[in-house]
Amino acid sequence: MKIAVVGAGIAGLAAAARLQNAGHEVDVFEHRNYAGGKLTEIMVGDYRFDAGPSIFTMPEYVDEIFKVCGKNPKDYFEYEFMDGICNYFWEDGTQLTSYADPERFAKEIEDKLKVDSQPVRKMMSKNQFKFETVGDLFIRKSLHKLGTYTSYNTVRAIARTPRLQLFQSMDQVNNKLLNHPKLVQMFNRFATYNGSNPYEASSILNLIGHLELGLGIALPKNGMHDISQSIYKLAKDLGVKFHFGRKVDEILLKNKQASGIRLGEDKFSYDKVVCNMDVYYAYNKLLPNEPQPIKVLNQTRSSSGIVFYWGIKKEFPELILHNALMTNDSEKEFDCIFNKKTITDDPTIYINITSKHCPEDAPKGCENWFAMINVPHIQGQDWDKIIEQARERIIQKSSRMLGTDIGSLIEAEEVFEPRIIQNRTFSYQGSLYGISSNSTTGAFFRHANFSRKIKDLYFCGGSVHPGGGIPMCLSSAKIVADIITA
Repeated sequence: MKIAVVGAGIAGLAAAARLQNAGHEVDVFEHRNYAGGKLTEIMVGDYRFDAGPSIFTMPEYVDEIFKVCGKNPKDYFEYEFMDGICNYFWEDGTQLTSYADPERFAKEIEDKLKVDSQPVRKMMSKNQFKFETVGDLFIRKSLHKLGTYTSYNTVRAIARTPRLQLFQSMDQVNNKLLNHPKLVQMFNRFATYNGSNPYEASSILNLIGHLELGLGIALPKNGMHDISQSIYKLAKDLGVKFHFGRKVDEILLKNKQASGIRLGEDKFSYDKVVCNMDVYYAYNKLLPNEPQPIKVLNQTRSSSGIVFYWGIKKEFPELILHNALMTNDSEKEFDCIFNKKTITDDPTIYINITSKHCPEDAPKGCENWFAMINVPHIQGQDWDKIIEQARERIIQKSSRMLGTDIGSLIEAEEVFEPRIIQNRTFSYQGSLYGISSNSTTGAFFRHANFSRKIKDLYFCGGSVHPGGGIPMCLSSAKIVADIITA
């Protein structure tokens, strides 16, 4: 069969590789001139930055693509697991490092916070239980196919429902179990993995904590950008044809069946179409004359982000690790993001510094900072004003907590913000993860990976099931390929 893939984001790349390997003839059409979607890189002066996701969990999902296609993953892509995961900074001078090693993390908590680590051990065990109960079911299977609900794993998950705490929020469960406000902050932040609010989202999302603290975080040897580029190379080696700078204007239909695509005046026939575009734009731009799934498309969007890519004329021994998180009163922050559509005076700052592990990413004696704060999706805000405020507050806070004037050390700068995210990646309202999961059912009822009303039309990527983030996007590609090749 001839299959068209619309969009060369990581899900589109993975779907193309899997389908080509299964014996189909696959063409990928991408409106920009590069592969990878959000998972790309930028150069600012002499500094290299990963643009897009900065945390890499479940690398085995990448390995799996190469193995399925009969290739050795190490011939394309290498990574290593990080010793320490993240350095946490608080205003009172407390610093704490998280580890995927339970014993080491427990000792760190006891040493730095002077509290019993048993509640954290129990929390991690509960999160592992949630992941092992619903992780494979939710992440690897279509929730829109009857067969999923007749499997042993589904029956087991239903039997365990009372222990999954579905109808309590993350914050409620974390406050009840943990014995320290700083620990509650740490575990609440896992809601940001899919752009949700821990004060509203179901505590089932606490399973995300297991991805980091239980399974660990990996670091690609050539940067995060290498994830998408390695799959792109695999797809080309398998024979997938890529068409860059080619914007798809319409998905063609015939008798309620996808029959091809249109680019300007040119029409191309295909047996099936896989859409790796944000599902909101897929319906509004590529299927403008078809009935839209209004209920799904109108769900609340996830949060967005403002990222400052800074070339810093100094190496900071205080930021020992690849990742640093400077915390705040998270309840006020999420209230601003989801209810007041703005940012707090004291935002939580996430700093990622790849030059700690890849010295070539910055000139000698310097660092490349990816400084990010969570912000609302686009809702008519004055973004120029918000960006100016964000820059000032990030510099003030990081300078205060590190005892150094950060502003005077910035010699290169680039900014990514919701409008750029929306325009460059067709992410509706600049949301990073499609819809939010701020309801008990939100995480489970995203748009399906196929159309119920249009035959031979499929969807992959962060705006559809199972959601945003690298592992989820790769799983959406697997689900689509499995459905097509079944």
